[in-house]
Amino acid sequence: MSRRRLAAGLLGLALPLASQASSSLASEMGCYNCHGQPMRAEAPSFERLSAKFAKRNGQAGAEQHAVDELLQGEGFRHIPAHEHLSPETARKLVHWLFEGGK
Repeated sequence: MSRRRLAAGLLGLALPLASQASSSLASEMGCYNCHGQPMRAEAPSFERLSAKFAKRNGQAGAEQHAVDELLQGEGFRHIPAHEHLSPETARKLVHWLFEGGK
């Protein structure tokens, strides 16, 4: 088996794990408390957030801008739960949403 085929196969196995890891991360961070079903207050569902971010997917700097908004409260009203997110965790969650959030 060529190295290229092996690498492609390993990448194919890793992609579903990355999605699961992000869903698990969202659960671990308590995101589903507000963004799950039933939704809490005015929090948008992950489906709605993913649809919003899908429109910006591929745009230069779009993911980083969303991370900055999440961490700094820009574009969102002040959300205390977001304050405990590290930049790396926020980046993983935003990337997961840009990829469809499933």
